[in-house]
Amino acid sequence: MSSDSVDEQVGKAKPKFRGPVMFRRERKPGARTADRNLLDTRQDSDWVHTDPWRVLRIQAEFVEGFGALAEVPPAVTVFGSARTPVDHPEYAAGRAIGSALTDAGFAIITGGGPGAMEAANRGSSEAGGYSIGLGIELPFEQGLNDWVDLGINFRYFFVRKTMFVKYSQAFVCLPGGFGTLDELFEALTLVQTRKITRFPIILFGTAYWSGLVEWMRTSLAGSGKISPEDIDLIQVTDSVEDVVRIVKEATGGRGADIERLGTEDQW
Repeated sequence: MSSDSVDEQVGKAKPKFRGPVMFRRERKPGARTADRNLLDTRQDSDWVHTDPWRVLRIQAEFVEGFGALAEVPPAVTVFGSARTPVDHPEYAAGRAIGSALTDAGFAIITGGGPGAMEAANRGSSEAGGYSIGLGIELPFEQGLNDWVDLGINFRYFFVRKTMFVKYSQAFVCLPGGFGTLDELFEALTLVQTRKITRFPIILFGTAYWSGLVEWMRTSLAGSGKISPEDIDLIQVTDSVEDVVRIVKEATGGRGADIERLGTEDQW
């Protein structure tokens, strides 16, 4: 399918709603986010009394997330900068990774934003796969990108992080900023402490990531802050083929036959 025909289909797609779960729509964030309301201490004391009610909102986010994602196929999460231009080689790499993993039978999950996230969603969508975006409420959020088939907008980062970890077979990190680093080190901590089963954590782009990995080796492991073998939790590559191979070897090739997984109305 050509990119032009996909663009036309995306443009004609009508939004579907299931609570906070959305299929093909834009969103308009408010000036304050739920995370900020929860964590900001510079408010009057009346705010304290609303905390019990926020627990119900947090619970609802978990329920909606679990319900929407419970029956998606085996998936790989791709992280990366929202600031990556469309004409940048890193965008092309994200698109190629999304397509190749889809061909291998995996759905693609991203943060649902622009840049590298859009690239991976686009590659998946163009290859006929399931393209999933887990968005977050931010003051400057631009909404889910146009290549997301199943999208969920979360209010709280910690709920969103749970969904990334729970429904991913592997993490692939394209060059990115604080958000990408946050997800990277969250995954490393969970695997290192055996809170979750070990799964591949792949850094794509040796020129970008080599300095960080070397610092971890010399400063963290060198000073005994982590064990030398903890560095082996990370794999660095410039090859899309290596990404697919690493994921397939770690999962036993347990991708999915996309045609047998049903429609979005079924899942």
